[in-house]
Amino acid sequence: MTIVIASKNPTKVNAVKEVFVNQTVSAKDIPSLVSNQPLSDMETLTGALNRAKQAAEVDNAVCGIGLEGGVMEIENHMYLCNWGALVDHNGTEFIASGARIPLPLEITRALREGKELGDLMDLYVQKKNVSKKQGAIGIFTNDLIGRKAMFIHVLQLLKGQYDYYLENNNK
Repeated sequence: MTIVIASKNPTKVNAVKEVFVNQTVSAKDIPSLVSNQPLSDMETLTGALNRAKQAAEVDNAVCGIGLEGGVMEIENHMYLCNWGALVDHNGTEFIASGARIPLPLEITRALREGKELGDLMDLYVQKKNVSKKQGAIGIFTNDLIGRKAMFIHVLQLLKGQYDYYLENNNK
């Protein structure tokens, strides 16, 4: 039985492997079916859920996992947000969200102009593939919390809910 993570992004895949240690994990490139830069909690959650549902339909999947990073706005301040979804082979859904921090005004302006956070972060720190490494959260927390750690937290919330469900529905 396999857990299918709906992404080949190494940060997401490694986070799943770290939380689901005794499981076979398979990474599949599965689209979120939302915009490349989710701009709200709802859009980010929808992307995670879309990915998880599709991943759960892959042959031999015990469950599918979707992880989505995005941004959301509260009173003209833009924040990082991230959502995760786990959908089992029966279609039962579990969702969780994680850390949020405000983004600098220059990043917020560029996001409102239609740019993607991953591209902006590469330019901001003059590095490549920040979204596949520490992510914006790592940059803006001085690497105290990296993207993998942020997704591990969400995955722990998902796994805890899923384990509770399995224990209490198989009696």
